[in-house]
Amino acid sequence: MSSIELTASQRAVLQELVNLYREAENAVKGEDIAAEVNRNPGTIRNQMQSLKALQLVEGVPGPKGGYRPTAAAYDALQMEQMDQAADVPLVHNNEPVPTANVEQIDLTSVHHPEECRAKLRLRGSISGFAKGDSVRVGPTPLSRLRIDGTVEGQDDTNNSLVLTIDGMRAPVDEPEH
Repeated sequence: MSSIELTASQRAVLQELVNLYREAENAVKGEDIAAEVNRNPGTIRNQMQSLKALQLVEGVPGPKGGYRPTAAAYDALQMEQMDQAADVPLVHNNEPVPTANVEQIDLTSVHHPEECRAKLRLRGSISGFAKGDSVRVGPTPLSRLRIDGTVEGQDDTNNSLVLTIDGMRAPVDEPEH
């Protein structure tokens, strides 16, 4: 577990760098991060300097240069750095999201079906999701769990969506009765 304390802004910038780096698998330009987090590119450059000092980011020089997260960045964000993560599909408003993968699912209030919520931590950007959007997660690799829900909110600092659960099934291969 990391002992590095990041500000909310540093965490958001670092999380977006990781998201974009996973998509492109190349160094990420500050302008691309700025566009995703809705900040000025100069602000991003300043944030990158502080993240470099914390050894969470390394600069890549040259025309195809930019920034790349270090292994410590994944630790600071409490994320596993996996080359081949299990695929947990995500569908947003009936459209598959190939650039996102569900990393963690936390269920709350499962003993109260009317209040059951799920917090989904994603690998990939959550910027395209809005309150009221429909989301389907799964099936998960082992339990074959599938969750259908409605976006209730976002936690940008943890790259998470909060869902009201409309339905859950496991395994999804079983016919409904």
